[in-house]
Amino acid sequence: MSLTPQWLDELRARTTLSALIGRSIKVTKAGREYKACCPFHNEKTPSFTINDEKGFYHCFGCGAHGDAIRWMTDQRGLSFMDAVKELADAAGMQVPAPDPRAAAKAERANTLYDVMAAAQQWFVAQFQGLEGAEARAYCEQRGLKPETIKAFGIGFAPDSRGKLKEALKDFGIDKLVEAGLLIAVDDKEPYDRFRGRLMIPIRDPRGRVIAFGGRILGVGEPKYLNSPDTPLFDKGRTLYNLDKASAASRASNRVIVVEGYMDAIALAQAGFGEAVAPLGTALTEQQISMLWRMVPKPLLCFDGDAAGQKAAFRAAQCALGGLKPGHSLEFVTLPEGQDPDDLVRSAGPRAFTELLEKSEPLVEKLWKTELATGPVATPEDRAGFKQRLGIHVANIADAEIRRHYADAFRERFDALFSRPAQPYRPAPQRKGPWRPNTPPPATHEAKTIGSQGTDILVRGVLTALLRDPSQIIRHQEALAGFVPRDPGHARLLSAMLDSALLNSGKETLDSGAFLTILGDDLYNMAQALLQGDGTAFGFNRLSGDKELAGAQAFRQLDEAIRLMKQRPELEAALQRATELASSDLNEANYAEQQRLRQEKQEFDMRLAALLQREDVL
Repeated sequence: MSLTPQWLDELRARTTLSALIGRSIKVTKAGREYKACCPFHNEKTPSFTINDEKGFYHCFGCGAHGDAIRWMTDQRGLSFMDAVKELADAAGMQVPAPDPRAAAKAERANTLYDVMAAAQQWFVAQFQGLEGAEARAYCEQRGLKPETIKAFGIGFAPDSRGKLKEALKDFGIDKLVEAGLLIAVDDKEPYDRFRGRLMIPIRDPRGRVIAFGGRILGVGEPKYLNSPDTPLFDKGRTLYNLDKASAASRASNRVIVVEGYMDAIALAQAGFGEAVAPLGTALTEQQISMLWRMVPKPLLCFDGDAAGQKAAFRAAQCALGGLKPGHSLEFVTLPEGQDPDDLVRSAGPRAFTELLEKSEPLVEKLWKTELATGPVATPEDRAGFKQRLGIHVANIADAEIRRHYADAFRERFDALFSRPAQPYRPAPQRKGPWRPNTPPPATHEAKTIGSQGTDILVRGVLTALLRDPSQIIRHQEALAGFVPRDPGHARLLSAMLDSALLNSGKETLDSGAFLTILGDDLYNMAQALLQGDGTAFGFNRLSGDKELAGAQAFRQLDEAIRLMKQRPELEAALQRATELASSDLNEANYAEQQRLRQEKQEFDMRLAALLQREDVL
């Protein structure tokens, strides 16, 4: 569809912005402009202004700014084209079509909207008639009020294979099949899809009926039946109740995602109008993107049973690739065996609000779910647990968020599995006062490394990865959770991981080409490493038989990365022990300090060996 700037300017000129906005919020005349309390953030004193002459609104509190089209997309949650079409309808303008085929497609879609609107009216009439007695009794049993039934357009499909077909025959069989209202199988006579079911209309963001959900009354399968995908309806890109929830979410600054439309209806009746639901499928990336356009952190409130929690975990995994700063998901855990409808009916809206206030962030949901997956008693169990966490981290596209998740998981892992402090036990009575032994002198190899051992090793590992970028993918999991203490090295490693992941589909990744991928700001740092002291390590200078040298370099690099990650932890433990011994010098504290000093010396000897020898394993 070709929309010229001139046509869009004409559309804006024909739209009175204050009248458009005044349909959703209260506006007050203030000189040549209008004022209101901003709908995009909570405020008591109006800072939201509307200028009809210039055709824009602006909030001096939160900075929200836009024209009539922007209002429809941001406040109403419509797509750009849906916003344009609705404004054009109100202004009496015809949206141009680029070619006859597109025009024919639009005309066919308009006809299908008419079909769905007629079907909706018919289902409501059946609900209110004699045959709808069972459906009305079911709604009463669920506690649905008449005003709720009317607001959501609840209807009834009689248990018949042809009543709807007969009622809408003027549209033609083909249109009814295309709209998903009839089922056509081979050369058999098409028949009604929905029979003996409570009917829930599914609407698009503009409030037009595009599909139906049917709940069986009595015995039968499936319990819930949705319309098939049609030219109007794509269940993976549709959220139930989005048309009503968009405005409500602006007021509450939240959106609640539940499993089914009956839950969304029950919550709306209880005062939670910002509830939406997917339609019989797991939450998709497209649906999560729609939610993020409404609020930064949607609340997922799935059933408390195993199936509901599994669905919540799948949604958590699905969101990882699209995470961006400030945007995530939060999770509300319901009592086992209950859904939102059960909870608000049995305990009231206040109990549900209290659960919403206890929501957990995405990182905590992933951690707890993986921790509960299996035992973590043995080193092998813990390694598997850590590997599963690493997979989640690797699936995060944003480099900065990925780093924070790696840090968060590492902190939780270390806190859970770190060795508990040993209780102090008095030493046996000695003759005379206790005196600490003179610590053994550091070996020449350990002195070679000194206090800069970790930094030297980091430079060596980064050099090796720059020389052979294929090793980055090979050590991706270990490297993703490590942050060098030098900020420059940390930025370089992060960029190397990102670039290698983006180019992992290539058969080879040449070192020279890889340097150019890193960008100018890191290029000089990489070149300095390739010419610096990191080249002194054995795994960076092996020569001779290429196959043998390559195998040795791989083994040495594995060892180097392992030591690089372990040494900072050892240094921190030694520092804590030294501080404790300084403040409370007794035999136990002194012995722990000396043990860690000896362990550090052994580490430094290993690092020195990597510097001096071509094969240490």
